[in-house]
Amino acid sequence: MRNAAVTPEGDQIRWVELPGQEPSRVYVHGLGATSPAYFTQVAVHPLLAGRRSLLIDLLGHGISDRPTGFDYTLESHADALAAALTCAGVTGAELIAHSMGGSVAIVLAARHSQLVSRLVLVDANLDPIPPRPGSAGSSGIAAYSEQEFLAGGWEKIRDRAGSHWWSTMRLAGREALHRSAVHLTRGTVPTMRELLLHLKIPRTYLLPEADGPLPGTGALVEAGVAVVPIPDCGHNIMLDNPEGFARATAAALADRDQR
Repeated sequence: MRNAAVTPEGDQIRWVELPGQEPSRVYVHGLGATSPAYFTQVAVHPLLAGRRSLLIDLLGHGISDRPTGFDYTLESHADALAAALTCAGVTGAELIAHSMGGSVAIVLAARHSQLVSRLVLVDANLDPIPPRPGSAGSSGIAAYSEQEFLAGGWEKIRDRAGSHWWSTMRLAGREALHRSAVHLTRGTVPTMRELLLHLKIPRTYLLPEADGPLPGTGALVEAGVAVVPIPDCGHNIMLDNPEGFARATAAALADRDQR
């Protein structure tokens, strides 16, 4: 385990690091998750092993600190991640990022371009979404005010999320979980999709095949984003179909001509 202070108050981001060759690969989890739990199996897969790999937990999640004074916007998450990667001596990394982590990775690449050489986005959030009471995901969390969530709304989210997701969600700070969800549903200006379209690095978007076509696929492909459906999986592609995930990710990272 490694760590780096990423705020003026000294709050720490932590990660599990696997040694290997450069350029580094950085794995970034989604809302209420933790990278070691979600990515270890694929990071050591024969198709992906051998690189220096940082399985990193965003501030407020997993083994990282959970400051209550942090705002947890996507921009602040990206800047804190940038500080951790800079401390770790990372430049030109290959980012493999899931769900909310994909949104953070897009913002990171837009704001700190020297840190990112390519993106593999795993069913990442590209657009704002409306709060939706009764949902277990970010839209359900964002439907509560922070006061309501801290006073007991988190218990309803726990019950909707189920034991698998809650096993990592319970590690997140409750303020961190709520604020991250709120800002994820609000998105960024320009939107994450617009930022992605204008990035000049190789970009791949993995999605569950069963979800059907990704909205806006044509514009993404025209901008040079490879959109790759993965069979036999849901939102957690790396857990549901690790073999398919590893094959698609390895292909994306091996394609040096992709733009």
